Amino acid sequence: MNQMKKSRTAVLNIGLLATPEGRQAKAGAEQGLIRILKDAYVLAEDGVVVAVGTGQPDAQWMKGADAVDAAGRLVTPGLVDAHTHLVFGGWRAHELQQKLSGVPYLEILAKGGGILSTVRETRAAGEDALAEKAGLALDGMLGQGTTTAEAKSGYGLSLGDELKQLSVVKRLNRSHAVDLVPTLMAAHAVPEEYRADRRAYVDLVIKQIIPAAAGEGLAEFCDVFCETGVFSPEEAREILLAGQRAGLQSKIHADEIDAIGGSELAGELGAVSAEHLIAMRDSGISALKAGGVIACLLPATSFYLGKPYARARGLIAAGVPVAVASDFNPGSCPSHSLQLCMNLASWQYRMQPEEILTAVTLNAAAAIGRAETVGSTEPGKLADLVVWEADSLDYLMYRFGSNLARAVLKRGKVVAGRL
Repeated sequence: MNQMKKSRTAVLNIGLLATPEGRQAKAGAEQGLIRILKDAYVLAEDGVVVAVGTGQPDAQWMKGADAVDAAGRLVTPGLVDAHTHLVFGGWRAHELQQKLSGVPYLEILAKGGGILSTVRETRAAGEDALAEKAGLALDGMLGQGTTTAEAKSGYGLSLGDELKQLSVVKRLNRSHAVDLVPTLMAAHAVPEEYRADRRAYVDLVIKQIIPAAAGEGLAEFCDVFCETGVFSPEEAREILLAGQRAGLQSKIHADEIDAIGGSELAGELGAVSAEHLIAMRDSGISALKAGGVIACLLPATSFYLGKPYARARGLIAAGVPVAVASDFNPGSCPSHSLQLCMNLASWQYRMQPEEILTAVTLNAAAAIGRAETVGSTEPGKLADLVVWEADSLDYLMYRFGSNLARAVLKRGKVVAGRL
């Protein structure tokens, strides 16, 4: 019986190929150890890397292959955004003047703004409208080099509306080039109708929303906003344990504004990742290390809110794997540019270019359970690549305010940009 011919792609004339290696997060000094190949090529069959080398590939293999000429440019794995709030209704530009006047984020939330404002917009929007809006954001992300992303719910805060958000994620994952990983975050805030009985909302999350999202296969992770005035460590523990019982791995928004024990809880529960960590204490760093938790840092949120930056160097020194993500959302980070986050990680976290590359590829992939398939350019992984208008990692971190992604490949096919 004749076998169907495999599709082949060869990315040739790569001036510099830079990639981490492996199938798990890298920590400490290893985070900065990447493979550098000059005058390189990458070969892929049916969207999967089969060979990486230098010089010219085997001429026989090249017969019938699609050739992509990198023309001496820098090539890296496709970027992985491990923290986004992709699906939401409306925007929050109307809060800008409050923020410029110094009104604190939690005060805006307490007055029914912030997350609760977006909840009202998201509840009012239909699936089609939400999918169209999120799809446009994904187009922008892909054009800047993001080929895989996490997408959280958390702007529905009811059974039907949380499932609606997650259904949009599932729909887009089928139709868009960017691969999406769904996270249930029904514990993003206490909705207005439950303000007088927050316990009833925690019960709703535990007894109805988590079982429904897990049972319908709409989520892989469960996340909680553990913060002053939002969810306490005790409530977060209950919710995350309920998620684990339902088969959802744990994530946690921790220590963004106040250190109330979120990072310590992440270590205790063995969460896959703890996110934000701006106000983290030394005990939080120790807990993440002991629990094998990935620190997912969000520098663009610090930038937008005028907040301090997380202790990236301290985390790396302690042997905690660091990922860097966008936190794209309508309130505290209305930007989905991982390139900007890479710049900020260089200037504000004082991370080295090699550490940053690992943070937005392999470590980010590990933070969303995808390190087996993406996050590095090596045989057996998807041929997700970015051809940069750059000749070095230093240049990539040095330039800002311009999109340096010349072309983006997903599963071996050019899906954005041009060469």
